[in-house]
Amino acid sequence: MHTVKLKDQKGSIFYDKLTYIYIELPKFRKTDLNLDTKFDKWLFIFRHLANLQNRPAALQERVFEKLFEAAEIAKFTPHEKEKYEASLKYYRDLKNVIDTSKEEGIILGIEQGIEQGIEQGKLAEKIEIAKGMKTDGLPIPTIARYTGLSEEQIRNL
Repeated sequence: MHTVKLKDQKGSIFYDKLTYIYIELPKFRKTDLNLDTKFDKWLFIFRHLANLQNRPAALQERVFEKLFEAAEIAKFTPHEKEKYEASLKYYRDLKNVIDTSKEEGIILGIEQGIEQGIEQGKLAEKIEIAKGMKTDGLPIPTIARYTGLSEEQIRNL
C-alpha cells in the first residue's frame, strides 16, 4: 500500500485533505490462514473473490457474509436477476403495507383515546354541575334535563 500526498517545494504538505492511496493487489501474497487484520481480509477478498468457491474460515464475519451475498446476486443471469428483483419488490410492497397498517392503527388508537378522554371530561363536568345543583336543592328531574344525566345517576351522587 502506498500513500501519496501533495507537497510543495519545501516538502510541506500542500493540501492535507487530498491523499492518494495505491494498493498493489498482485503483491499481496498472504493465504487465508495468515489473515491477521481486517485490512488483510479485505485485500484477500479483492485479490481472490473471482476464484473463491467457498468462504474461508477467516472470512466468516457478518460484513463479509453480506459481501458474499452481494457477489452471488451479481453472478445471476438476466432472467434470475429479474426474478430476484420481482421477489424483492413483492417483499418490500408487503412490508410497506404491514408498516402502514401498523402506523394507521396507532394513529387511530390515539384518536380514539383522545375522543374517550374528551367524553370522560364532559361526563365529569356534568357530574360536578349536577352535584352543585343537587346541593342547591333543585329537583332531580330539572337537574336531569339540564345535565343530560339520568335521574338514577343523579340520585346516586
